[in-house]
Amino acid sequence: MRRVRFRDPAGAVRTGEWLDDGVAFADEEYELHEVDVLPPCEPSKLVCIGRNYADHAAEMDNDIPDRPMLFLKGPNTLASHGSTVTLPAGKERIDHEAELGVVVGTQARNLSEAEAMDCVAGFTCVNDLSNRDDQREEQNWVRGKAFDGAAPIGPVVADPEHVPADARVQARVDGEVRQDGSRDQLAFSVPELLAEITSYLTLEPGDVVSTGTPEGVGPLSDGDHVEIEVEGVGTLEHDVRIP
Repeated sequence: MRRVRFRDPAGAVRTGEWLDDGVAFADEEYELHEVDVLPPCEPSKLVCIGRNYADHAAEMDNDIPDRPMLFLKGPNTLASHGSTVTLPAGKERIDHEAELGVVVGTQARNLSEAEAMDCVAGFTCVNDLSNRDDQREEQNWVRGKAFDGAAPIGPVVADPEHVPADARVQARVDGEVRQDGSRDQLAFSVPELLAEITSYLTLEPGDVVSTGTPEGVGPLSDGDHVEIEVEGVGTLEHDVRIP
C-alpha cells in the first residue's frame, strides 16, 4: 500500500491510499485536483546522510567517509508534492538531490542492524535541496541545508515490501534526467544507517532518514519543474521559485 496525507474538499486532514490518478479514504475517492497533498508524515526531524554514494562523493571531490556523515533538517524544511518552493535569493547555486527517504514507524534507540528494519514504516521520495553558496562556508550547514522548504517530500509512504533492494532513484528537471542511481549503490545500507543514528539519538514515529544522493546533482533555476522518482514509491513533483 502507498499511504498519502491530504486535505479533503471540506478541509479535513486525512490519511488514505494513493491511486495514481487520485486518493481514497474510507468509501470516498477524490481526484488529485480536488485535494491538497500534504507531506506524507510529520517528522520531528529529518536525519540526512552525506556522501553515501561513491560517484556523488567523487563528483564533489570527496571520499566516502569511514562512518555515515549525519546532518539534520527541521520540520520547517518540509514541502509537499505539487508545491512551489521558494529558494533563497541571491545565491549562485542551489542544487537538487534525489534521495530515498526512510520513514520511521516506532520510537527507536540503540537499534542493532538485525532489528533496524522492524522500526521502518515505509519509504518515500526526498529532494535534499542544497544551497551550495553557504554550505561551502559553514560546518553545520544550517544555511546550506535547513532553509525553509529545503526538503520536498512525498507524495506517499510506500510499504517496505514494495520498494526493491535495488530500487531506482532518479531526478528529472523539466523532463531531463539529471540523476539516475539505485538503492543498492548506498555505501551504508538502511540497517547500518539506522543502527548508527540510534546509537546517538532517538528516532520518533514519523521521523525521516534521507539516505544520500547519487551523482548528477545540479543547479536549479527559477521556474524549474522537478521530479524525484523512487521505484516502488512513485514520483514527487514540485516547482521552484527564485525571488
